[in-house]
Amino acid sequence: MPAPRERHETIRDTIDVAAGRRPADLLVRQGRWVNVCSGEILDGTDVAVVSGRIAYCGPSFEGLVGRDTQVLDACGRFLVPGLLDAHVHVESSMLTPERFAETVVPRGTTGVFVDPHEIANVLGLDGIRLFVDASPGLPLGIYVQVPSCVPAAAAVETGGARLGPAEVDEALSWPGVIGLGEVMDFPGVAAGREELCAKVAAAVRRGAVVGGHYASEDLGRPFHAYVAAGISDDHEGRRAEDVRARVRQGMYAMLRHGTAWRDLERQVPAIADDAIDARRVLLCTDDRDVGSLLGEGHMDAVVRAAIAAGVAPMTALQMATLNTAEHFGLANEIGCIAPGRRADLFLVDDLEELVADEVIVGGRLVAAGGALCRETAAPARVPPAARGSVHLTRPLTAEALLPRPPADGRHTARLVRIREDDVVTDAATVDVTVSAGRLEIPEAADICHLAVVERHGVSGRIGHGLVQGFGITRPCAVASTVAHDSHNLIVLGTTGQLMAEAAGRAAAISGGLCFVGEAGESVELPLPVAGLMSDRAPEEVAAGLRRIEEALRACGCRLRAAVMTLSFLALPVIPALRLTDLGLVDVAAQQLVSLFVAPDNPKG
Repeated sequence: MPAPRERHETIRDTIDVAAGRRPADLLVRQGRWVNVCSGEILDGTDVAVVSGRIAYCGPSFEGLVGRDTQVLDACGRFLVPGLLDAHVHVESSMLTPERFAETVVPRGTTGVFVDPHEIANVLGLDGIRLFVDASPGLPLGIYVQVPSCVPAAAAVETGGARLGPAEVDEALSWPGVIGLGEVMDFPGVAAGREELCAKVAAAVRRGAVVGGHYASEDLGRPFHAYVAAGISDDHEGRRAEDVRARVRQGMYAMLRHGTAWRDLERQVPAIADDAIDARRVLLCTDDRDVGSLLGEGHMDAVVRAAIAAGVAPMTALQMATLNTAEHFGLANEIGCIAPGRRADLFLVDDLEELVADEVIVGGRLVAAGGALCRETAAPARVPPAARGSVHLTRPLTAEALLPRPPADGRHTARLVRIREDDVVTDAATVDVTVSAGRLEIPEAADICHLAVVERHGVSGRIGHGLVQGFGITRPCAVASTVAHDSHNLIVLGTTGQLMAEAAGRAAAISGGLCFVGEAGESVELPLPVAGLMSDRAPEEVAAGLRRIEEALRACGCRLRAAVMTLSFLALPVIPALRLTDLGLVDVAAQQLVSLFVAPDNPKG
């Protein structure tokens, strides 16, 4: 799909259309203009477009329509600026960029600010390049932020790539790159670690936006040290006080409403009740899988959630359009319906329901009735290097995937306790028994085995742990190469044998997810692109994910988003306890801790 001409190239064209000296290429007639700049809704508005850009917004006048003008009658419907996702990992959708665009554009999303650190942790700079190269020709603006933490925490995990300050600086120079991605190692920033500071400095030197990830409730000196680094936004807040703290310090607070992490409702009171100015508050999804995208929506769903939580519709739309464009320095390009801007907008009957009828991107009708126009869809372009990314160095036996227990007797073991709809975990303990060399877990304790296998061909290490909260009551196992952020092979199960079977199948299909049940039943979802994404039809991928979720529910799992919850149990930069290929990680201390607590050393 051709992109609109640069704004400086169209100045004469837009002037001539607005002055009535030449007709528009496209005229959207008689709509209700949702003006996010003024906060008004203006009836009886015509929007005239030329060369992919808006030339005129206002009452009808003669001269806008010529022989070749395409006319779209809004019939009194609302004209809404294209929605912008302020922070998203496209890889979490399990779709390639082309398939992702196919899914979200018909719902009114016209721009996304992506941090491709998932694929970068597998493929390095080549993974970032996949997103940069995919953007031209898509009916979706993809604004790339260079991943800042590859791996997220090098001292406690093994990734498939490493991006130092030199690589980050190189990628910051690429066309289509808008800033530095979320700086995840917040303890490292607060400690002033040299490499992290160098990456932030590279972005600041170029005048680029620096994304944040302060996943701590401590708003004291560590928080202030983090802000002082020059980090300008954050999506990891979970409370109203987090919004207040970030905005007061000059940051942009992003309210997240993803598949598994739904922090928006808890944060909205800062705006609705406390009257914190919403100009510096943005909306984002962070991580939404294909099932959520097809079933609930993308940014349209986030806006609806904000309105349902008490935010005025106009304010919610500003948080998903103009505020985001201003934050990233693109308000003269996107984020509002106004002259000179890209003609990215959609038509809806009701602002609170926000169901897109027609979507216009770059002055072209690209979607209608919930689907892309046929000529708009782009084939997925996957470089060969992105396939075949699972490289195991050792056999995955039942014995290898289970922890080696201490001597027979009673012991205390650490476990990761998950929270529903929350990315944060709790560090807990459980009393266990070792008998004849076998670890016996209390049956009523809702505890499963967890293992993380290094899958990049580096070491073959396996970390072992226990996790509580999935609600599984029947023998089963699930394995996945989606394991944020190093994306090693994570395996959850009730027995070592089932875990070995699931892990072996996930590797055999070149990455993806595999469920195995006690009766030998199995369900697979291949994700052959870096072990993270599929280039198959979104509906097909969603169906595979749904079958795995249903199989887990049949075994007693009660989580609303079990697969995504599992995928984040290996991320060692979100409190409190995580598991990597090197073992259990105390996130706050950024230290490895043993699975079994030594009787004379509770920290050991």
